[in-house]
Amino acid sequence: MLMLKGMFHRPENMKMYWKEFMHQCSDIGIGSLPIVCIISVFMGAVSTVQTAYQLVSPLIPPSTIAQIVRDTMILEFSPTLICIVLAGVVGSKIASELGNMRISEQIDALEIMGVNSKTYLVMPKILAALVVVPMLVVISGALGIWGGRLAGSLGNILSPTTYDKGLLEFFVPYNVQFALYKAYTFAFIISSIPAFYGYYVKGGALEIGRASTKAVVVSCILVLLADYVLAAMFLD
Repeated sequence: MLMLKGMFHRPENMKMYWKEFMHQCSDIGIGSLPIVCIISVFMGAVSTVQTAYQLVSPLIPPSTIAQIVRDTMILEFSPTLICIVLAGVVGSKIASELGNMRISEQIDALEIMGVNSKTYLVMPKILAALVVVPMLVVISGALGIWGGRLAGSLGNILSPTTYDKGLLEFFVPYNVQFALYKAYTFAFIISSIPAFYGYYVKGGALEIGRASTKAVVVSCILVLLADYVLAAMFLD
C-alpha cells in the first residue's frame, strides 16, 4: 500500500510516461495474446467434449452443452484461469524486470535524476494491465465458446445450429459484467504484487529469481482468494 501511495505523483514529462504506458500495453497485451488464444480454444473444446460425456440422459437436450460451455467460459475459465496463466507470464516478467533494474542500480539513477521511479516504472504497468487484461478476458471467452462449437461439430457431438441455439437460451447478461469485475480485480493483483516484489528486491541475481517465483505464487493465491470473495459478494 505504501508503494501504491508513492505512485500518485505529478508526472515530470507526460510524453515520456505515455510512451512507457503504451510500451507496457504492447508487452502485456500483444505479448500474451498467442498463449491466451491457444489456451482458450482448447478450454472450450475440452469443456464441450467432457460435458457431452457426462450428459448421458436422453431427457436433456443437446443444446444444454452449449449453455454449460458458455457459462463456464464466461464465469470461471476465461477470467480466472487466463489470469492465473498471465500471473506466470506477465507477473514473472514484471518482477524480473524491476528486480534487474534495482540490482543494477537503474532505479537509484532515476531517483537521482529527479524522476519518481514508482510513478514511472510501476504505474504504467498497473494501468496497462487494467486496460489490456479485460480485453484478453473478453477475447478468451469468445474464442473458448468458438472452440467448443468447433469441437462439437468436428466430434459429431452436436451440430453448429444446435450449438448456436443453446448459446442464446437462458443467457444472463449480468454474467459478462461479473466476468469483467473479476478481470479488473485480477489485473490489479497480477500487476501490483509482482511490481512490489521486483521493486524491493535485495541482493544479487539469485534473489531476482526468488522474488519472481514468490511474486507468481502470491499472485496466484490472491487471484483464487479474490475469485471466491467476488463470487460470494456478487452471486448471492
